[in-house]
Amino acid sequence: MPSQDSLNSRRSLEIDGQTYQYFSLPEAAKTLGNLDALPMSLKVLLENLLRWEDGQTVTGADLQAMADWLNTRSSEREIQYRPARVLMQDFTGVPAIVDLAAMRDAMAKAGGDPQKINPLSPVDLVIDHSVMVDKFATAAAFEQNVKIEMQRNGERYAFLRWGQHAFDNFSVVPPGTGICHQVNLEYLGRTVWTKEEDGETFAFPDTLVGTDSHTTMINGLGILGWGVGGIEAEAAMLGQPVSMLIPEVIGFKLIGKLKEGITATDLVLTVTQMLRSKGVVGKFVEFYGDGLAELPLADRATIANMAPEYGATCGFFPVDEITLGYLRLSGRPEPSVKLVEAYCKAQGLWREPGHAPQFSDSLELDMGNVEACLAGPKRPQDRVVLSQVSKAFDEFMGLQVKPSPKEENRLLNEGGGGAAVGSAELHSEVDYEHEGQTHRLKDGAVVIAAITSCTNTSNPSVMMAAGLLAKKAVEKGLKRKPWVKSSLAPGSKVVTDYFKAAGLTQYLDELGFDLVGYGCTTCIGNSGPLLEPIERAIQDNDLSVASVLSGNRNFEGRVHPLVKTNWLASPPLVVAYALAGSVRMHIGEEPLGHGKDGKPVYLKDIWPSQREIAEAIQKVDTAMFHKEYAEVFAGDAQWQAIQVPQADTYAWQADSTYIQHPPFFENIADAPPHIGDIHQARILALLGDSVTTDHISPAGNIKADSPAGRYLSELGVAQVDFNSYGSRRGNHEVMMRGTFANIRIRNEMLGGEEGGNTLHVPSGEKLSIYDTAMRYQEQGTPLVVVAGKEYGTGSSRDWAAKGTNLLGVKAVIAESFERIHRSNLVGMGVLPLQFKSGMDRKTLQLNGKEKLSIAGLDGVELHPQMSLMVEVSREDGTRASFEVLCRIDTLNEIEYFKAGGILHYVLRQLLLK
Repeated sequence: MPSQDSLNSRRSLEIDGQTYQYFSLPEAAKTLGNLDALPMSLKVLLENLLRWEDGQTVTGADLQAMADWLNTRSSEREIQYRPARVLMQDFTGVPAIVDLAAMRDAMAKAGGDPQKINPLSPVDLVIDHSVMVDKFATAAAFEQNVKIEMQRNGERYAFLRWGQHAFDNFSVVPPGTGICHQVNLEYLGRTVWTKEEDGETFAFPDTLVGTDSHTTMINGLGILGWGVGGIEAEAAMLGQPVSMLIPEVIGFKLIGKLKEGITATDLVLTVTQMLRSKGVVGKFVEFYGDGLAELPLADRATIANMAPEYGATCGFFPVDEITLGYLRLSGRPEPSVKLVEAYCKAQGLWREPGHAPQFSDSLELDMGNVEACLAGPKRPQDRVVLSQVSKAFDEFMGLQVKPSPKEENRLLNEGGGGAAVGSAELHSEVDYEHEGQTHRLKDGAVVIAAITSCTNTSNPSVMMAAGLLAKKAVEKGLKRKPWVKSSLAPGSKVVTDYFKAAGLTQYLDELGFDLVGYGCTTCIGNSGPLLEPIERAIQDNDLSVASVLSGNRNFEGRVHPLVKTNWLASPPLVVAYALAGSVRMHIGEEPLGHGKDGKPVYLKDIWPSQREIAEAIQKVDTAMFHKEYAEVFAGDAQWQAIQVPQADTYAWQADSTYIQHPPFFENIADAPPHIGDIHQARILALLGDSVTTDHISPAGNIKADSPAGRYLSELGVAQVDFNSYGSRRGNHEVMMRGTFANIRIRNEMLGGEEGGNTLHVPSGEKLSIYDTAMRYQEQGTPLVVVAGKEYGTGSSRDWAAKGTNLLGVKAVIAESFERIHRSNLVGMGVLPLQFKSGMDRKTLQLNGKEKLSIAGLDGVELHPQMSLMVEVSREDGTRASFEVLCRIDTLNEIEYFKAGGILHYVLRQLLLK
C-alpha cells in the first residue's frame, strides 16, 4: 500500500494463524480525535484515505477533515476515494470495454504501449441486461429466450469474450447466470477485501463502484458502493480516484418489526417515499436502530437497492451477526467470515445494540406502521396504499373515480345515490380475439405481470410468498387473465433451486409464471412484445393499460412503449394482479375470481402467513449457492463455443452494427482543446422537470421510423433484428441517433408534445432532435439544452452524456442535476450549468428560439462552482442576461474538463509516462 501512514496507524491482525495488515481507525483516533460517533459509512471512507495517504492526492488535512465532520455534520472538503473493485452489467459494460479498446488503438497510434490500457482494479462484468421476454407462459420459454438472446447478441458477446482474454483483472459472468447485483450480493461481495502486496496480506473494507445505479444493493452487506457512469468507472479501472466531497449522512432509524402480511417490498416503497420527501439527493443514507435486528439481510439489500429511487448516493447498513449469517448461508468460506467479524470489531465497524452515530439529520420509521402498497403510476417514490390503487389510476387517467365496494355500500346506506357514483365511465374498451376466443380489454387492464429485477428476486421471503400465493390460487381453481403477459426472471439460479425444493415451481408455471430467463428483463424495458391482437387493440383504441412488476423503475415509456401506467409491487402482489387482470379493481375487497366451486376468491383467502413463508425459507440452503456459483465464469456450451482472436487490440469490423470504433479519442496526441466562450448557441431542446436518463439516453425498442431505425434499415438490418438500444450501446452511430428520442419526452419548443422532435429554428421545420443537431453541426452552430429540476435522474446511463456530446451540445442549463449524470456530462466535456435561485426558463420567458452565449470561460482560471454569465439574444432583437452556477464541482473535474473529458485526461497522462 502506498500510504505514508503519518498517523502511525498500521497494525496487524492474526486469525487462525493468518496475519493481516490493516490501517487501524482506533489508532488514527488517538491523533484525529474520538471517532466512535462517526457514521459507519464515513469510517469506511476514512479507512480508505488512511490506506492511500500519499501527501498529494490524500493528505493529513484530508484525514483531519473526516474527523472534523463530527463538528459540522457536513463538509466542503474534496477527497479522493479509491474503491477496491468495479462492477459492470453488459449494457453499460460493453461501451466501457469499447472505449478501452479504442484507447488501446489510440495509444498504439500515438506510439505508446497498448498494454498500458488495462484495468488496475478487479472488474467483474455480468451479462444480465440482454435477455428479452419473447417467449412466456411455456415450459420452453427459458431455452427459447436464451437461444434468441445468443443469436441477437453474438457480435457483442464475441467482443466481450475478446475482452475477457485481452485485459488483465477483467472477468465476465456469462449470460443465463443472474443479475449483476444479485450475483454481487450472493457471491462476489466479501464485506472485507484482501490484497497481497510485497509478501504481505492487507485487509480493508470491500468497496466498489458500479456502472449501474443499483450497485447500492451491496450496501445491505455492509459494503460501501454506488453507481457511477461508465465514464467514471473506466477511469477508476485505470487508476484514477473517484473525486467527491465529504458527504452529508442522513440517519434512518428503524424500530419495531413488520406486521403479519406486510412484505419487504412494502417496507422499501415506504422508505423510498419518506426519503424522497426528506430530500437526500447527493447524500449518504445510513440505517441504524435496534429494528435492524428484525431485518434479514435480504430485506436490507432490498432497501439498499433502491437508493437511486430515494435519491441517495448509497443506503448503507452496518455489519452485525445477521451479516455473518448471510455470508455463511451463501457459501462464503469460513476463514473469510471470521475475518469479517474480527476486522469489523477491531475497526469499530461492528453494530452493537443501541449504537446511534451522529448524523447530518435523521428520520425514523416504526416498521409496525407499514401498510401493503404499490408505487406508481410512473415514479418509484409515488407510493399508493393497496386500497387506493384503483383511485390513483382513475385520477391519473382523468377517469371518473370508481368507489370501493365498501364506499359504495356506505353511500347507498346513506341514501347518497351510490349506484350513480359507482358507474364510473370507461375511457375506452374493446373486444379482441386470440386463438378462437373473444376477450374484452379495458382501461386499467394489466397486460404485463412480471416477477423480475434484482430488488425483489434476491429476497427469499417475497419470492416464497409469491410461490405460496400461486399454490393457494391454483388449489382454489384460479387462473391468470388471458390478456396478462406473465413472466418469472430471477436474479440468480439459486431462486429456481429453492422454488423447486419448496415444491412451488409447478404452481407458478400453471399461472403462466414460467422461467423466462435470469436477467433484468421487464424492469429495464426488455418486456418483449405483447400478443399482436392486444397491441393492435391498445393502439387502435388508445387504451390506457398497466404493468405490475416487482422492479425498481416505472418511468414513462420504460417497461413497454404501449403501457402508460406501471406499478411497482411485491412478487405476491404481481401474481395477484395477474389473477385480477386490472388495476381498476379494488384488489383487497373485490374477488380475484371464482374458484372451481363457483365461490368468489379474495386476496385474503390465498395470502400466505408469515409462518408459511418462514417454513418455505427453510428450504434455502448453502448447497444451492455452492452448486450455482461453482463455475460462475464458465458459461454454457454456446458461450464457450464463441471463438475470438486473442490479440492486444481489437479487430474492428466495418460492417458490424453492434460494435463500432468510437470517435472520442481521435487526435489524442495533439494538445487538449482550447476552452473558450460559447457564442450564439442554439437551444436543441427546452425541457421540464424530472427529465430522466431514460428520456435522454437511448433505451428500449428501436422504432422503424426513428433515425436509428432508418440507419439500421439502410444497412440492411430487418426490423425484426433491430434488437434494443441497450444491446447496441457499442455502436455510437445508433446511440447518437437515439439520444433524446424517447417517445415520452416533452419538448416545450413544440408546445410540450411527446416524442424526440424539436424545432430547427432557422427553417422553422419540426425534425427529429438528431436530424436537427446534424443540421446545426453542418453550419458550425454550437448547441445547448435547457431544462428544469432534477435533470438526469434515473439509471447511470453514460450514453446520456456521450450522446449529448456527439450531438454537439456544449452545455446543459438546468435548475438542478442528478449526481451521476452531472458527473458524466463533465466526463464527456459537456458543461453543466445551474440556474441560480429564483431564475429558470419560465422566469426568463425562454421559448427555445433564442440564441445563448456563455461568457467567462475564455482566458480565465476555471475553478469549481464558479459563476458565469449567459447572454440571451431574442428573435425580436432584444437582449437579456442571467447568472448561472458552473456545476464542475471539484478540482479533479476541472482537469478532466480542460482535457476534453475524463478518459482523454487518463489517456494523455499515460502517453506522458
